[in-house]
Amino acid sequence: LMARLRKAARIWGDPKAREIGQRALITPDDRVFTIDPPAIFGRRAPVEIEIGAGKGEFIIEHAAEFPERDFIAVELSATVTRVLAVRCGRAGLDNLRVVRMDARTLVNLMLPDASVSAYHIYYPDPWPKERHVKHRLFTPTLVASLFRTVEPGATAYVATDVRDYAGEIFPMMLAAGFIRAVEAAPGADRTGFARKYVAAGKPVFSASFRKPRNSTSP
Repeated sequence: LMARLRKAARIWGDPKAREIGQRALITPDDRVFTIDPPAIFGRRAPVEIEIGAGKGEFIIEHAAEFPERDFIAVELSATVTRVLAVRCGRAGLDNLRVVRMDARTLVNLMLPDASVSAYHIYYPDPWPKERHVKHRLFTPTLVASLFRTVEPGATAYVATDVRDYAGEIFPMMLAAGFIRAVEAAPGADRTGFARKYVAAGKPVFSASFRKPRNSTSP
């Protein structure tokens, strides 16, 4: 951890790297409780959000593949966000931005209804100890907000390496109104975590959940 902190401080301490990173960063206005993708990107396009983007291995690749879509990478850790922002900035992609924020705040409070084309949520911390369960990302409230903020026909992609956590998340998604889709989750084997798990021969539990096209949010 200390080595990672030192590396991030070193990267952010380089004025050129910091300037590149700041170009990719979204800084929400404390007075405005919304994230408005058309204002951020200067166009109207499908918007995909990765929650817990880490160092951006997946989303940088994915944003480069789909220049006609816009992408927001969300991270909570200041250290990781800085590394992520510099990497995204160096990729030189006009359709990719980074925001440092608690994903629950973003999804529950800051996004308009039916404004997101896809969510990518890969390997969220399972918080396995009983006393830490309250820290888990997935709750019925968050899942209801995922459902509210995706467009009809849009998809939420989820992956975890913890069987029990998958056994909680997947039914929760269905209970909120999503239907199970057959397509593979595109980042399930492409994040930094995923590559380690796959290389170690660990099983990965992934699924895609679509909001029905005829759906109206509750």
